Amino acid sequence: MEAIEPAYGTGALLLIAAGAVALLLFLIMKVKLHAFVALVLVSLLTAIAVRFPLADIPDVLMFGFSGTLGSVALLVAFGVMLGRLLEVTGGAQTLADTLIVRFGEKRAPLALGVAALLFGFPIFFDAGLVVFLPIILTVARRFGGSLLLYALPAAGAFASMHALAPPHPGPVAAAEALGGSIGVTLLVGVPIGVVAWYVGVMPVSRLMAARFPVAIPDALFGEVRDTRGNVRGDGEAGAEAGVGKDGAAGGGGSALGGRPPSFATVLLLLLLPLVLISFNTVLDTLVTAGTLDEGQGWVDFLSLLGNTPVALMITVLVALFLVGRPRVSSMGELSKVVDDALGPVCSIILITGAGGMFGGVLRLSGIGTALSDSLSDLGVSLIVQAFVIATLLRVAQGSATVALTTTAGLISGAAAEANLGDFKTALLVVAIAAGATVLSHVNDSGFWLVSRFFGMDEKTTLKTWTVMETTLGLSAFVMALGLWAVV
Repeated sequence: MEAIEPAYGTGALLLIAAGAVALLLFLIMKVKLHAFVALVLVSLLTAIAVRFPLADIPDVLMFGFSGTLGSVALLVAFGVMLGRLLEVTGGAQTLADTLIVRFGEKRAPLALGVAALLFGFPIFFDAGLVVFLPIILTVARRFGGSLLLYALPAAGAFASMHALAPPHPGPVAAAEALGGSIGVTLLVGVPIGVVAWYVGVMPVSRLMAARFPVAIPDALFGEVRDTRGNVRGDGEAGAEAGVGKDGAAGGGGSALGGRPPSFATVLLLLLLPLVLISFNTVLDTLVTAGTLDEGQGWVDFLSLLGNTPVALMITVLVALFLVGRPRVSSMGELSKVVDDALGPVCSIILITGAGGMFGGVLRLSGIGTALSDSLSDLGVSLIVQAFVIATLLRVAQGSATVALTTTAGLISGAAAEANLGDFKTALLVVAIAAGATVLSHVNDSGFWLVSRFFGMDEKTTLKTWTVMETTLGLSAFVMALGLWAVV
């Protein structure tokens, strides 16, 4: 659907958006209304307030909901299946033990973050987070303390790569709109993304972990039971995996019986979706850049394999037969394991979809267009203008991708007139991506994904995830601004 012609001026639309966010927070935090119901209700009221034709409102609501649900539901479902298989076979414990032995307890958050940076280069934020979740939870269980100490470095790494580094679609689209080089954008975006993560995420994760003792949620993987149906505590799982107090890994068993899979096997299962998804993202970038011709059969086939739900489905099938089937007596027993993983994530999927509904209503209301028209000529430095516009669009309508691509389109004329060159154009892309990263809140479907995956309420998510996203974006912008000034 296309945005409607705004019925109000920019100021009135911003007041409606602010009122909708305030009402949503009140209903969830004070009234304690379920987040899914609150999001749908506020989306409906907002659609009425901005004067959508009443007959069109159901389609408006479904636009954001179905779009988000279509991308999230399959991804989360296959992701938690893979995570559950790694959990109950002892694979997640094997990988966690290896990380602990190699890096030690104090550097475990850094190790998770570095691994997420590598995985996050070709893989989207939400897909990477889903695949990495069992590893994060297992390491956190091993050492105790706040989950945020281990979760935020990994989540921040995926967010940094997704926002700043081609071949992710946001920076690629922005570079194309500004007439820049995707290769130079890659060479500039990756180092800035890594440094911004280290400066803007790692210290914040330690601070947040000290202030917010977030417990490890059991909603995703629930209680681990052995083949006789007996509940196994985390201590038992660690003991059977052969993990001593010094973190050394040894032999042991899994909840399904038998020894856990080897480190090489677990690494293969994690690398498989990484490689498959790379087919899609990298080939799409090469086609966009004109290096490959569109419509070639082999390109389309590899792109299909690299479609995120397809890649995760293939990985789940491989995991079923590689680590699951050898440890059970029948496929029926294994099907019960993955079926148990699906029930708890229904709420996550629905709430994330409703978050997309709310953001979709704001986007279709025309608030982005009105705001863009008002800010297109701020009379300040182009790179500062790009950051401010992207930030305001991000806050107003929630979608980082929309904020990024819209901002790039708005300033493309000014960028062409300035004749910036590839390096400065890449810095401009970084500034836009930084603005599109900060202040993730309740109109962003990613906010709800993080909130539910990490078992945090909305208030805690605002105080942790939103703050971390902001420090990440600001760190990237400051570096881009500094380089802009000296080049």
